[in-house]
Amino acid sequence: MTARPLTIDVYPAALVIASDGVMKGEPLSFADELVMDDVFQITAGAQMTALDLMSDATGLHRTHAGENIVHLDCCLTLMAPDGSTHEALILVEVEDDTVAEIFLLPLGELRSGVDYRLVGVARHTATRRFAEAASGSFARGTNISMADGKMRAIETLQAGDMVLTRDAGKQPIRFITQATLRATGSFAPVVITKGALHNDNDLVVRPDHRLFIYQREDQLGAGRSEVLIKARHLIDHSTVVRRRGGFIDYFQLIFDDHHIIYAEGIAAESHLIDPRTRHALPKGVSSPDHAHRPHLDYEVKDTLIRADQTATLLRKASAR
Repeated sequence: MTARPLTIDVYPAALVIASDGVMKGEPLSFADELVMDDVFQITAGAQMTALDLMSDATGLHRTHAGENIVHLDCCLTLMAPDGSTHEALILVEVEDDTVAEIFLLPLGELRSGVDYRLVGVARHTATRRFAEAASGSFARGTNISMADGKMRAIETLQAGDMVLTRDAGKQPIRFITQATLRATGSFAPVVITKGALHNDNDLVVRPDHRLFIYQREDQLGAGRSEVLIKARHLIDHSTVVRRRGGFIDYFQLIFDDHHIIYAEGIAAESHLIDPRTRHALPKGVSSPDHAHRPHLDYEVKDTLIRADQTATLLRKASAR
């Protein structure tokens, strides 16, 4: 299995300090050292940092730092002063059998300077929750192009329905998974507004869902006409925006292979089954990891991303 890249936004544990309780004054740690009912704060002015990982059959590794192993330690439940609860994952980087760094991955929005009481530590759900966070997903209401040329809302589809794919013609859906998540923080959906990429309606997807764009002119300097790009890299705060607040229903379409399909007229990837995402499959559903497909090599490097310009450049490059 080819190693696949993944970038997540995290807080280093050194920036999450116990403001009250047994660990008062100490930084956040892993499950064995945590004490229930302790209160934690993200320090004022703390910024999330990008953590570059590689995922393969052996687990997660840092892309840099000697490819150290990164363990999914546990899933925390934190209670805010207003009584609302928030989930976050603890990731532990190990070097030479010693803890090198600890990271907090919020699964919603956590604010600096706010007291969050630790009310739950689950060791056995971290892998599943991480898989859900790493999965590309379409929001409820997304219209998918079917094999017969019609478009249907994703929530009306079922296993066996034939979908139009870019490279393999008509393909049957094998499974559909669905999750309802908080539309907050770094997991708030990305909205590609009507017309941003020549789409007839808004397309709402998870931030790391990848879109497949054909450039008539290589505006990005990628060296190829076809590019695969994450939705969050298109955000320009005008035609491509984040939608925060409340909850959102996400759906994943799973085929026998990883395909490029059409959502609101935009070519986009189907759900990719690999070691990091398979744990999000429902109980009783099994699927082999998807084989490497040529289009996965077309992902745009971060160094080519031009902040606030990429959507405009791709709209111009893909103009009919």
